[in-house]
Amino acid sequence: MVGSAATAGLDPEQLEAVLAPRGPVCVLAGAGTGKTRTITRRIAHLVDSGQVNPGQVLAVTFTARAAAEMRERLATLGVAGPGNVVAAQTFHAAAMRQLRYFWPMAFGDMRWELLDHKFRMVGRVVRDLGLDASDRDLLRDLASEIEWAKSSAVGPEQYAAEALRVHRDVPTDPQTVMRVFAAYEDAKVAPNGDRLLDFEDLLIYTTMILQSDPSIAEEFRSRYRSFVVDEYQDVTPIQQNLLEAWLGGRDDLTVVGDANQTIYSFTGATPSYLLDFTRKYENATLVRLQRDYRSTPQVVHLANEAIGKARGRIAGTRLKLVGQRPAGPEPIFAGFDDEISEVVGVVAQIRKLIRAGVQPAEIAVLYRVNAQSEAYEEALSEAGIDYQVRGAQSFFERPEIVAALRRLVSLAGGPPPPMQPVDAVRHALHQVGLTESEPKGANARSRWQQLLRLVEIVEAIAAEGPQLDFAGVVAKLEERSKMRHAPVGAGITLSSMHAAKGLEWDAVFLTGLHEGSMPLGRASKSTDDVEEERRLFYVGITRAREHLHLSWSLSRGEGRGAKRRRSRFLEALVPVSKSAMDFEPLPERTEPDPDVLAALTAWRTRFAESEGIMESNVMSKSMVRAIATAVPTSIEELAKVRGFGAERADVIGRAIIEVVDAALPGKNAKT
Repeated sequence: MVGSAATAGLDPEQLEAVLAPRGPVCVLAGAGTGKTRTITRRIAHLVDSGQVNPGQVLAVTFTARAAAEMRERLATLGVAGPGNVVAAQTFHAAAMRQLRYFWPMAFGDMRWELLDHKFRMVGRVVRDLGLDASDRDLLRDLASEIEWAKSSAVGPEQYAAEALRVHRDVPTDPQTVMRVFAAYEDAKVAPNGDRLLDFEDLLIYTTMILQSDPSIAEEFRSRYRSFVVDEYQDVTPIQQNLLEAWLGGRDDLTVVGDANQTIYSFTGATPSYLLDFTRKYENATLVRLQRDYRSTPQVVHLANEAIGKARGRIAGTRLKLVGQRPAGPEPIFAGFDDEISEVVGVVAQIRKLIRAGVQPAEIAVLYRVNAQSEAYEEALSEAGIDYQVRGAQSFFERPEIVAALRRLVSLAGGPPPPMQPVDAVRHALHQVGLTESEPKGANARSRWQQLLRLVEIVEAIAAEGPQLDFAGVVAKLEERSKMRHAPVGAGITLSSMHAAKGLEWDAVFLTGLHEGSMPLGRASKSTDDVEEERRLFYVGITRAREHLHLSWSLSRGEGRGAKRRRSRFLEALVPVSKSAMDFEPLPERTEPDPDVLAALTAWRTRFAESEGIMESNVMSKSMVRAIATAVPTSIEELAKVRGFGAERADVIGRAIIEVVDAALPGKNAKT
C-alpha cells in the first residue's frame, strides 16, 4: 500500500508533515494527535516518491514496543518487509548492531562482550574499594548514578560538579560516587585490552568509531541517508551525539516530540535538542500537530488548562490541543477526608462504570509512586474485580515485602517482643530498610515507601483487632497477603503515571493528588522539578479518552498524620462548587440490567418457595425491575429505590445486594 495511501485521510497539519521536502523537519506532536501515523506515512511518502530507498532509512525510538508498532505500520504501508526494509529500532538496538559489524574494523582482534549485570559489577567494585557492599539499595542507586552520568556524557572526574549543578539526588557523598564510577570503568577493561560494555557504552563506542575512522563513517553514511527520531524530547546527550555521528553534517532528519511530555529528566533525557532544533537548522520545516483524536473536548480542555500554568522555557513552546471527538462527560473531581475513603470512592465509581458498559480493560487507576498500588489491589480484590499491575509486581510479591514478611513470620515464632505489636513491627523492619526518615537515592526511597505502606497495613490490622498480640497481627498480615486477588492478563490497570506514558484508556482515575504526592515532597524544593511533576500530571490527564476522575485525600487516615491539602496543580481547575465533592453518579439507567434482572427474578422464586409465600409478597415484578434498573451497591442505596423502603431492606436487603453484586457484568469474570 503506497502512493495515495500514504497521504489518505490525513488532516492538513499531518499532510504538511508528510509532504515536507527532504531535509530537517521538526514535528511538534501533542498527545493524541497521531504522531506515529504521521511519521510512518512520511517515511512511506519519501520511499514511494523515490526520494529515498527503504534500506536507507533508519527510524529510532525509545522502547522495543514503540519500535515494533512502527515496523507493523510500515509493513502495512508496504515499506517494511523482506527485501524492502526500513530499519525501525531503539537507539540501543541500532547501536549494538552497528558495533558488532564495525568493531573488528576499528579494534582488530580486541573483543567485547555486553555487560548485562551492572549491579553485580558495581557490587564487586564497592567491595574492592573496601566499602560496605551489603546495602543492595545503595548498590542499585550507585548503578543508577553511573547510568545517569554516562547518559549525560559526564565522566567520573566531572560527576561531583555536575551532580551539584543539576541538584542531583545523590545516594551518598559525591566523592564516593566518583570513586566507584572510576573504578567501575577501569574494571570493565581486561589486562589484554578486551572489554565489557554496558548499554551506555554501546552508544558511546559506536559514536567514537564513527567520529574517529573516516572509512567506517563513509561506509555507514553510504548505507543510511535519512533518519527519523520519535519522542525526541527524551533524547539524552549520548543519544544526540550518536545521532550527529550518524548524520555526519547532513540534515535529512525528521524529529517528532512534545516538550510538554518531558518526564524523564532524572535519567538524563533533555528536551533542549527539540527546543533548539529550528535554531540548529535554520531552514527546518516546523509543523505543529494539535488536533487531539484521543480525548473528548472536556478532557482536552482540562489538559490545556493544566499545562497552561507551566513556567519556564518548555512552557513557551507548549501546544494547545484541540479536541476532535464528540463531547463527553465533564471530568470529575473528588476530595476525601482520608486515603481509605478515597480508595473506596474510586472503586465504587469503577463498579458504576463497569455497569454502564465500560470494559474493565479500558479502565486505569494511576498514582505517583508504586507503593500506592496496594490499597487498590486490596479493594479491587474484595470487590471481585480483576486487575493487573503495570510496570511493577503486585505489592505482596515485591522483593522488599517478601523479605519483610519472611522476617516478621520468623520473629512471630519466637518469644513475644516487649512492646506494642505495631512498634514491634517497625523495630523489626528497621533491619530491612525502614529508617526513621526518608533515605537518599531512588531505590532506597522506593524500598522505604513500600515498607512504610506495610506498616500502615499493620496499623489498620491492629486497630481492627486491639486484642491481637504481635504473633496475631503477623498472622493476619500473612493471611492478607495470601488472600490477595491474583493479577490476570486483563482487567483494571493499576499503574504509576510514568509507566502509563504512551498508553490510553476509556476511563482514567488520577489518584493521590495531594501535596507531597503530586508533586512529590522533595520535588517542591526545585522549580525545575515542580515543572516536571506538572508535566507528569498533564501526561496522566491525556491518557483518558472519555471518563476522567481526579481525586485526593486530606489525611492518611483517621487519627493518622497531619492534615494536608490538595495538589497545587488542581488550583483553578476544580470547580468552586465541587472542590470537596464526592464522585458524581453516572446517569441513571432507564432499562434494567438483564443479568441483574434474571438473577433477582430467580432469587425471588427461591426465596418465596423457602418461606412458603407468594412471589408477589416478596416483591412485585415492577419492584424487581426497579432494582435491576438502579443496580444499588449498598443497603442504603437499595432502601432509596422507590417503593422498597427501609423496613423491607432490613429483612431482605443484604441478600438482594449479594444477588446484585454476583450478577454484575465483569463481577468475578476473567475478562
